[in-house]
Amino acid sequence: MTNKEKYRQAFSVLQTSGDFSMEAEQMAMRQKHHKMKTIAAAAAACIILVGGAGTAYAADLGGIQRTIQLWINGDQTNATLEIKNDGGISSYTIKIPDENGDSTEMQGGGIAMDGDGAERPLTEDEIMEQINQPDVEYEDDGSVWLYYKDQKLDITDRFKDGICYVKLTDGEETLYLTVKYENGYAVSKSKYISPQEFN
Repeated sequence: MTNKEKYRQAFSVLQTSGDFSMEAEQMAMRQKHHKMKTIAAAAAACIILVGGAGTAYAADLGGIQRTIQLWINGDQTNATLEIKNDGGISSYTIKIPDENGDSTEMQGGGIAMDGDGAERPLTEDEIMEQINQPDVEYEDDGSVWLYYKDQKLDITDRFKDGICYVKLTDGEETLYLTVKYENGYAVSKSKYISPQEFN
């Protein structure tokens, strides 16, 4: 007699109770019901995610308006950026909320020249680069401050013959800034610009 036949003979005398089969069926039904609930919850979550992404895309259609993080006087803040393209010229408006619920606006824009000399509107990346440029401010007390991302530098005493040179680093890139006292500034990623070059 083989092992298989021995097992069959040993267990053939055993009978299961009617309650056992009913309990097994109920457990299987509970597991099936639990799986259905899990599948329904996963489907609802997917619908919410896809619907939410669609809504966010519709509100930001074509990069018209979006929320950005911006450095202002060394502090990071949220602002609303709106980009328009009118007649081949890109323009942007930034609305910065203050603690009173009002907002301050900054505006800018322009055009870029391609390698072949053709004019084109600025891209969003070029506008963001323009927005993130260093800023020089002249205070009423006579001090001159340079702001770049999270950096605040008092450059008042660095001027010699009306010119100041400042090297800025943020860990990723280095900028060379040439400031003419109350007459603008120039920024380069490779060298200081001669004051005569940006007249």
